[in-house]
Amino acid sequence: MSGTVREAVNLLEILPEQEQDFALEFIKKLVLAWDPDFTKVTPFERRELEEAERDMQENGAVSHDAINWD
Repeated sequence: MSGTVREAVNLLEILPEQEQDFALEFIKKLVLAWDPDFTKVTPFERRELEEAERDMQENGAVSHDAINWD
C-alpha cells in the first residue's frame, strides 16, 4: 500500500461513518471517471499478471480433467 493510500485510509477513519460513506462514493466516481469500463490495471495487478504469465511459461497449465471439482 502506498503512502498516499495509507494517508487516505487514516483520514477516512477520522470521519464519522456517514461522511466515510460519502467519501467512498466520491472515490468510486473518481475511479469510474478514470476507467469507466474497468479495463485498466493497477501496478499491483500488472505485477500479478506478469507473475502468472511467467508461471504459465515455466510450468504450463493444469488440465481441466486433472482438477478434483468435488
